[in-house]
Amino acid sequence: MVLLARIAKCETRFATRSYSNAAPMVKMFIDGQFVDSKATEFTDVHDPATNQLLCRTPKCTRDEMESAVQSAQKAYEKWRHTSVLTRQNLMLKYQALIREHSKEIAKNLVKENGKTMADAEGDVLRGLQVVDMCTSIPMLQMGESTTNIATDMDIISYKVPLGTTASICPFNFPAMIPLWSFPISVACGNAAILKPSERVPGASMILADLFTKAGAPAGLLNVIHGQHAAVDFICEHPDIKAVSFVGSDQAGKYIYKQSSAHGKRVQCNMGAKNHCIVLPDANKNKTLSQITGAAFGAAGQRCMALSVAIFVGKSKEWIPELVEAAKRLKVNAGHIPGTDLGPVISPQAKQKICELVESGVKEGARLALDGRGIVVPDYENGNFVGPTVLADVKPTMKCYTEEIFGPVLSCMFVDTIDEAIDIINKNPYGNGTAVFTTNGATARAFVNRIEAGQVGINVPIPVPLPMFSFTGNKGSFLGDTNFYGKHGINFHTQTKTITQLWRSGDATNIASSTAMPTMQ
Repeated sequence: MVLLARIAKCETRFATRSYSNAAPMVKMFIDGQFVDSKATEFTDVHDPATNQLLCRTPKCTRDEMESAVQSAQKAYEKWRHTSVLTRQNLMLKYQALIREHSKEIAKNLVKENGKTMADAEGDVLRGLQVVDMCTSIPMLQMGESTTNIATDMDIISYKVPLGTTASICPFNFPAMIPLWSFPISVACGNAAILKPSERVPGASMILADLFTKAGAPAGLLNVIHGQHAAVDFICEHPDIKAVSFVGSDQAGKYIYKQSSAHGKRVQCNMGAKNHCIVLPDANKNKTLSQITGAAFGAAGQRCMALSVAIFVGKSKEWIPELVEAAKRLKVNAGHIPGTDLGPVISPQAKQKICELVESGVKEGARLALDGRGIVVPDYENGNFVGPTVLADVKPTMKCYTEEIFGPVLSCMFVDTIDEAIDIINKNPYGNGTAVFTTNGATARAFVNRIEAGQVGINVPIPVPLPMFSFTGNKGSFLGDTNFYGKHGINFHTQTKTITQLWRSGDATNIASSTAMPTMQ
């Protein structure tokens, strides 16, 4: 697999701009082929554990992006008429290839994103689970029908494809998020344009290569690269009918506004501030273990990371044990065995995290554990931030109102669960939340009263499996239908309804009527 070996070298990290000619340039993937870009501007990609230059991602020209759309449109015109069983067969082959090459993809994620190997393998697996779901497309894309709804009349509805769709993906899940979007789109009969994060392009290129090897026709999936110009192109192009996005608030709001203004369907998963409530009756050791993993795993760079823990009553006495659990986590380069959390994506991200922690201290929070000054031997130039715990955080503090997106847990203390629920419901975000308790009645009341879209009972990161749908709400999501599951199928299809009448009588014996048809 010479091609895959070359792509695997194109690892990613973002820091300084060197424009070194020694760094390989990431290719585009257009019409089933890897193609060199004629771009004159690039984003340098760096290993976050060392900040060494890995490769350069081009900012594709408009003509190159246009050729990607034309390729997708051409493929769509044939693919839309392909049988559902043929589409299912493609997904079955793709599923097998991803599973076969999952280690290779994960290693790319470790290098480009800084994830630990275990976390990278989880990234690939959660994406693969959506491809697993797509293998059931003959059932998932079923329409509805009612026979003899009126005399001699039947009504049938079909879920039909939209056309060409596009996905704009973030840096924090380089395999999972692309796999949340384009396989469902293609399984439903569409063609797809994929724009991975310019900081982590490698996984998408491997996935595109495997998609072709699974038998995907040329043009069914095209990969372009870029930043603002590429986003504007996707939002405005008339042949792109739907846009999927995962990323920051600022970008998501812009993409939603621009794409909607150009008549497109849009789904935007954005920022989050995920809370958990810890009650005194919870299983202490299991709860603290789960909170530690959910808060600091992936260096806190998850939209579902647990960033706020609200301790009710005497459970606040568990903070010292929580801090000790966090101290035991090993911070190192992701490829080192035994590492619990690797670096954050860039020096800029590290700086922002440290500044928000400092703002919390200045506003009165207590720094129970400070991971800002951590130095990892042999990786002194890496973007490392160790587990950090802020206690006595208040809802007015900047470290609470802004998404930190790093390995920082903000701890709040209240007397009652009512106060805790009130804090969560007043937060503008609604991705996920959790409660830790051994009381079923308390848990049930929490579920009924809480306003977040994804709720965990003794589960700190309640991301649904693909037989359900991702259902973040409030300020965490813009759009109507969300990612994967039934929501994903509905987003990538439109409904066509057929009303058919086959009268058994002679038409000459039926008088014309100009009244509103009631179909009796």
